[in-house]
Amino acid sequence: MHSRMLVLRFPKEIVDQPIITNLVRDYNLTFNILKAQIFPRKEGMLVMELRGAESDFDRGIKYLQECGVEVEPVGQGIRRDDDKCYQCGACTAVCPTGALHIKRPEMQVLFEAERCSACELCVKTCPVRAMIVTFDRAIA
Repeated sequence: MHSRMLVLRFPKEIVDQPIITNLVRDYNLTFNILKAQIFPRKEGMLVMELRGAESDFDRGIKYLQECGVEVEPVGQGIRRDDDKCYQCGACTAVCPTGALHIKRPEMQVLFEAERCSACELCVKTCPVRAMIVTFDRAIA
């Protein structure tokens, strides 16, 4: 089973088309939506985890690109500025993947980059802005 976190950007011309429905149905893929901003007649953005057999996954990505969707993998470019972080744990309450969690009994906030979806919720929640997110824009 192949799995990857992706950012999909939909131009306003195609934002109202059932592209994700077709992707799942025609290419035997499953998905988990982590963040979405889609407005009628405007550009849309979707952060999702896409899963399936590698050959189906590759064909599905090709389909998305042919439809005009910009496909970007979510890079593991999130990092925490340990000098700023004071271990309050606010980020752990909003992390949808569990990449940020509290180690007990030490009460230390841990970060597992390989579990991160780069949804940016921790960036918005951190009171001291210790979380920094970057995206890798090259599809591999």
